[in-house]
Amino acid sequence: MNLNTDLSNIHIKNNLWIKPEYLSHEFISGNKLRKLKYNLIEAKADGFTKLLTFGGAYSNHIVAVAAAGKLEGFETIGIIRGKEIENNQETNHTLTLAKKFGMRLKFISRDLYREKTSDTFIKSLKEEFKDFYLLPEGGTNRLAVRGCAEILTRNDAEFDVICCPVGTGGTLAGLINSSHVHQNILGFSALKGDFLKSEVQRYTEKSNWELKTDYHFGGYAKINRELISFINRFKLDFDIPLDPVYNGKMMYGIMDLLKKGHISENKKILAIHTGGLQGIAGMNQKLKSKSWPIIID
Repeated sequence: MNLNTDLSNIHIKNNLWIKPEYLSHEFISGNKLRKLKYNLIEAKADGFTKLLTFGGAYSNHIVAVAAAGKLEGFETIGIIRGKEIENNQETNHTLTLAKKFGMRLKFISRDLYREKTSDTFIKSLKEEFKDFYLLPEGGTNRLAVRGCAEILTRNDAEFDVICCPVGTGGTLAGLINSSHVHQNILGFSALKGDFLKSEVQRYTEKSNWELKTDYHFGGYAKINRELISFINRFKLDFDIPLDPVYNGKMMYGIMDLLKKGHISENKKILAIHTGGLQGIAGMNQKLKSKSWPIIID
């Protein structure tokens, strides 16, 4: 994929910079591009012509796989969580984009979706779709971690603290693996709980990192008016859009830790903006239905 991955860090304020990975591509941006890079190389090398993956109705990963497949000549199949969504898919921005890029969608029940990693279920998918290269939900595997390790450049060695949002842990693991001994890597979980620690530990042996679990705003894709206000103010102040699921929560967390003195102002901080901006449209649909303020994109 001939995409822009040589992006200059953006100075925000004081000792805080943002690495704008979201600018790499409109649909395959940020960590999704990084996670797919080596997976697509391996898929081609192994002779696959078809990609199959999993995701929810607002998944950044689903859109990225569909767009990358279109660019690289792969057929794509998306197994979508929630059978009930099938009848309303035309009103869903994410699924409309995926179909625009040629992805074939299969909707399954939430109960069946929980079996997505079982041998029996994968076997049934192979019987239905024949040979395919399997990409896990969220895209995290050993090749994805390898790709995410390339986010940090030689020049980023000057930073003391590296921050990123965390969904499945692959991006965080990649950053840890390519970090220097003097750097502290902070992951801001978009999900409740600290179970992601074990997922990250599967892919790294380093210990210069920690998972921040106080900024999930109720759990995955949960938000409130305070977060919406923060995201909109950030856009107005710095002209940088933040998605509400990942990067908005991370930046809120960074600002809060700085305010409380939990991150020293003497430390040079780099926040990785991992993209996901396509999800704003779907979130705004939900916000409008509740008569809440919408997110500026």
